[in-house]
Amino acid sequence: MATYLKPQPGATPPLIAPILAEFAANLRFDAIPPHIRERAKHLMLDAAGIALASTRFDFARRSLSALTALAGLDSAAGDSVVIGFPQRLPLRDAVQMNGILVHGLDFDDTHVPGVIHATASAFSCALGVTAKLKNSGQQLITAYVLGIEIAARLGAVAKGGFHQVGFHPTSLIGAFSCALQSGRLFDLTPQQLSMAQGIALSVAAGSMEFLADGAWTKRMHPGWAGVGGITAASLAQQGFIGPAAAYEGRFGLYASHLGALLKDCDFTLATAGLGERWELEQVAVKPFPACHFTHACADAALNLRERGIRVEDIVKVRALIPQEVITTVCEPVASKKRPANSYDAQFSIPYAVAVSFLRGKFGLAELEDEAREDAAILALAAKVDYEIDPNSGFPKYYSGEVIITTRDGTEHRHREHINRGAAERPISAQDIVRKFMGNAELAVSRARAEVIRDVMLTMDTRDAHSVAETLAAQEKP
Repeated sequence: MATYLKPQPGATPPLIAPILAEFAANLRFDAIPPHIRERAKHLMLDAAGIALASTRFDFARRSLSALTALAGLDSAAGDSVVIGFPQRLPLRDAVQMNGILVHGLDFDDTHVPGVIHATASAFSCALGVTAKLKNSGQQLITAYVLGIEIAARLGAVAKGGFHQVGFHPTSLIGAFSCALQSGRLFDLTPQQLSMAQGIALSVAAGSMEFLADGAWTKRMHPGWAGVGGITAASLAQQGFIGPAAAYEGRFGLYASHLGALLKDCDFTLATAGLGERWELEQVAVKPFPACHFTHACADAALNLRERGIRVEDIVKVRALIPQEVITTVCEPVASKKRPANSYDAQFSIPYAVAVSFLRGKFGLAELEDEAREDAAILALAAKVDYEIDPNSGFPKYYSGEVIITTRDGTEHRHREHINRGAAERPISAQDIVRKFMGNAELAVSRARAEVIRDVMLTMDTRDAHSVAETLAAQEKP
């Protein structure tokens, strides 16, 4: 497999897009190691459970109403499945909707070095296109793995830089990986797959401005990446021309979005180890429904709670976090200490620490109004300040440390250098199944959840259309 290597002085480096195109065109199910295929099924199961849980929320119903109206569905004009709902939508609208459902609760997994929620777009896109084309379950798995491998590497190039300048890589990068997923499934040639990436450059988007007021826009990012990717692949299939240097060009992805941070990029990461090292192993499943940057501190607070520290004795709390995540989970300080809505809470270090310490857990219930308006939680959150972690492992790990000072001057501290769920501390397949069941049973009966579980975990022996149909709503609990 060709890779992008650092060129000799004076030499012109190879373009990234053709290398990724060759990988996409030639990846086969049998070339994916069995343990990667098995993990892929569990990651997709996790995504399906979150999508089912999301159907209970207002953002899901409003999104479906908007897409249904847009499609003009007075009758069954669409035939693509929406997870957990009886409605059918046109392909791209269904991919958009399923992306919203998977990402809507911020409970979906993260590729840690790439700082990207790759599954939300990779699964939604692969499920929609393979079901539409009546592909096999093995092709669904292959397309999903392809999406993860591409998105992970393209995200890793920036070393967390996209967040620093206000772009959300889940959507921005996802458009390119979805273009390659779709193009592979449409049987595009390597040249067409290269063009699809160039076209994706003009449709890729994703702003972090939602952090200012808890807006819902982040939820639509993975599905929008799928819409853009499918569109780019279809245009390329018909001979539409895209720029060749989609990534490294003067106005390519990294230069146009990173500005001064372009100097920190490592373009070799875009193709490193293709077909030999599987980035899917670096995908971290979330134990908490919140931004992954808060997890280490939430776990640290849970550990400190077990030491019997009385909340009335706490004078102050310091959270040590990576410098690169401050703008996401620590600022603006006022809204982080007193979140106005669930999204504010999901992106707040003070809230994550306070709710975990006081309630001994941080689940979906801890994002409801009752918890967010709890006077005791807000009082403790007001005492939480942040400092830059001098020993941060970012972006390899999302490190965190919590230091509690009590009235007698004693400091109680706990550090989580490797966040739970990372490759070195993976969440097991059994834990993923338990998480799936807990989420799925919020929307369907246990018996129905068990059927979905069994179908998802045996999808390599089924066809993609039947897998998608199983995910559609068929009964109420």
